[in-house]
Amino acid sequence: MSFKSKTHFFLSSFLLSTGLFMTACNSNSDSTLPAGPWRGTIEVSGHTMPFNFTVAEENGKQVAYLVNGEEKILIDEITFDQDSVRLQMHIFDATLHAKVDKGQLTGRWERRDQAQPYSLPFAAEHGKTNRFVEKPAKADVDISGKWEVLFQGEEGNSYPAIGEFTQNGNTLTGTFLTPTGDYRFLQGQVAGKEIGLSTFDGSHAYLFTAEAQPDQTLKGDFYVGLAGHETWTAKRNENFELPSADTLTHLKPGYDKLSFAFPDLEGKQVSLEDPKFKGKPVVVQIFGSWCPNCMDETAFLAPWYAKNKSRGVEIIGLGYELSPEFAKAQTRISKMKDRFDVEYTLLVAGTKDKELVAKSLPALSKVVSFPTTIFIDKHGKVRRIHTGFSGPGTGKYYETFVKEFNQTIDKLVAEK
Repeated sequence: MSFKSKTHFFLSSFLLSTGLFMTACNSNSDSTLPAGPWRGTIEVSGHTMPFNFTVAEENGKQVAYLVNGEEKILIDEITFDQDSVRLQMHIFDATLHAKVDKGQLTGRWERRDQAQPYSLPFAAEHGKTNRFVEKPAKADVDISGKWEVLFQGEEGNSYPAIGEFTQNGNTLTGTFLTPTGDYRFLQGQVAGKEIGLSTFDGSHAYLFTAEAQPDQTLKGDFYVGLAGHETWTAKRNENFELPSADTLTHLKPGYDKLSFAFPDLEGKQVSLEDPKFKGKPVVVQIFGSWCPNCMDETAFLAPWYAKNKSRGVEIIGLGYELSPEFAKAQTRISKMKDRFDVEYTLLVAGTKDKELVAKSLPALSKVVSFPTTIFIDKHGKVRRIHTGFSGPGTGKYYETFVKEFNQTIDKLVAEK
């Protein structure tokens, strides 16, 4: 997803100034976390962002699951060192480090997939299942339904979105869809006229707050990262639509084909001209292992390819990572490949700077979002370019994407 917040990340005392969390956490200690539900908090842009996770025993080892509404994200790398625990955030280059003390965790959330890595205070309490307030006031409003939303940055930049929410008493779930992707599974509550939603996928911590207004609109704030802040307003509008995702990126005049050559995870150069792809429909996925919408798209594409590759369809993933060093980028992409059991071709294409991405693919007018998905026919011609990805957290919008994806592939496969 294209992050529109102008977040001013900086190295500070937050960067693990104590030796406690510098420990490698590779002890053979048989320490464990208490099993069951946990309520965690991360201080995001100076505000407390709550999230939930559970701890369980599976296949003889301890694991955790980050919980966002219907979503559960497996965390299967948990290590201990003396009185501290380290949870590796699955495919992301991020961790939770904390001191363990009688059902309490106190530590830091580290995110290293930024030009300037940062960490934020983290705490958790065992046995708690509430997201926001444990005993909220009765909800005075029901915000279920579709909303026309406008996000406004502190420097005057703005962008539209669709808010889709489902409320049951105090309990609230939903998401925001923007022209370049969605904010994934959001979970929260309504107490009185106060609204709170949050999500934590391991590398992205988002907090949305709002208050219902007398004119039946919503007015709120969006907090992300170390210092990211936007305001947002919303009004009910069942007819509101975003610009088509197929119109945001296109080929430059004079081009009808895509051309590239990048190394695969073993360092071998791969091109669309290789025999493996000649005469076949090809889907090109522009992604980054750091990107939450790319994670969702990969979770769709990997099993889809396993089921459909026998039809003569290929997928090539072009990975654009934080580091320009091949070995570091290879490590991040390989982690994603293993987590989602990706069988299609993955290449190390460059860094995530959108201008550099566009230069590496000179046929494209621009690249405005990760992921971007390009459909190529049997003759090597680009037939469709889809910007962003509406993931499973968007419900019917995700179902529409899947339907249109399959219709496009069916058409390309049927052509002679």
